[in-house]
Amino acid sequence: MQLPRPTFETWLKPTEGLSSDDRNFVVEVPSPFYIEWLERRIYQTIQRTVEKLMGAPLEVTFQVRPDALAPPGTYDDDDRPERLPGAAIPHAPQSARYNFKKFVVGPSNQLAYNASRAVVDSIGLAYNPLFIYSGVGLGKTHLLNAIADACFWKGYTVIYLTCEQFTNEFIGAIRNGTTEDFRQRYRQAHALLIDDVQFLGGKDQTQEAFFHIFNELHGSGRQIVLTSDRPPKSLGLLEDRLRSRFEGGLTVDIQAPDLETRMAILDFKARDMEIFMDDRLLEMIAKRVQHNIRELEGVLTRLVAYSRWQQPQSLGSAGSTVTREVASRVLDDLAANSPRHQTDPQRILLEVARHYRLTVAELLGKGRTKKVALARQVTMYLLHTDLEMAMSATDVGRLLGGRDHSTVIHGAGKISAEINEDPHLRQDVLTIKEAIFSAPLPNDITR
Repeated sequence: MQLPRPTFETWLKPTEGLSSDDRNFVVEVPSPFYIEWLERRIYQTIQRTVEKLMGAPLEVTFQVRPDALAPPGTYDDDDRPERLPGAAIPHAPQSARYNFKKFVVGPSNQLAYNASRAVVDSIGLAYNPLFIYSGVGLGKTHLLNAIADACFWKGYTVIYLTCEQFTNEFIGAIRNGTTEDFRQRYRQAHALLIDDVQFLGGKDQTQEAFFHIFNELHGSGRQIVLTSDRPPKSLGLLEDRLRSRFEGGLTVDIQAPDLETRMAILDFKARDMEIFMDDRLLEMIAKRVQHNIRELEGVLTRLVAYSRWQQPQSLGSAGSTVTREVASRVLDDLAANSPRHQTDPQRILLEVARHYRLTVAELLGKGRTKKVALARQVTMYLLHTDLEMAMSATDVGRLLGGRDHSTVIHGAGKISAEINEDPHLRQDVLTIKEAIFSAPLPNDITR
């Protein structure tokens, strides 16, 4: 009753209480991913519920089920089965590199990742339809390709295409008088995967065709996976009957990756290119590039290309490294050519105040209302922890009206801990960061 049904179905239903004593309550989970997600997102809720039911405060601990490493029928990226006879893929995934093995999992995308794996393990049964939405460059197309790739290698007939391709095929079928053949081909698919379904909006005939195909596939237990840049309820140009069907399965979002996930993505992709960077260098790049994974990949590609051009001997063999000096030069060049403004402290003050509908004077003042306190702690988090400037706690305290450095450490730490559990707070921070890098800075920030 305390959680959304998809959260319960995905993260709690597969768990089981093993034992309890006067200090501990032990819970068995299917995989290590569950431990990380449960501890980060809903540990407090679980602990409060256990305490209420058991009548005493207990420490909740998780352990992985012994037989969880390879459940029967699951897809294993390292041990693909031979493709079954007759399996076809009319529209192949964009690239073989977009598979589950190469998808870096973090708090921002773990629900979408686990749901996608569950779909492959139980075609048409787990979540149907599965609807994944996110902003640009955060991994929804990668997951869609990974599902297509895994289904293909398990012998299923898969149709994977973009919404634009679907529309063009339908227009061609009308023009050639082959609409029945068009529909018949889709009826034969075990799985239909469509990217950027928001582009169905305003295309009445295409929506009508898709509506019937959706019903036929769904009614016969075939899997449907859709991606979009927004949730179904925000697709205003879609017919209500389509929106309601999209909402009938599991809807999951992918948020912008946090600092640790961005570092893990960089490390994974660099190692894949046989380039190695130390943690300090990874953190420096991850703090400078915060908006999406595609941008991270672009910076890494440019960094490697620049290094090979400037210092070919340093990148000539496996196990080569990129120096901090070269990385700084590339990142400085990117910043100089970028229309985005520098993330100076004054801009952060302005954008936090603007987001919470405060003045900068209120942010720097002595007010302690709930809204002002939250805005001030978010400012501490951005200045001290999240953005590339990484000001010292003493400097942040001085900027915020002469506050003690311990207050800054506490405030930044509080936001850092809560941002993984509170989606509204996480979205607030992402919105503020986007504003920091996009809006012009007025001459008088005190307004």
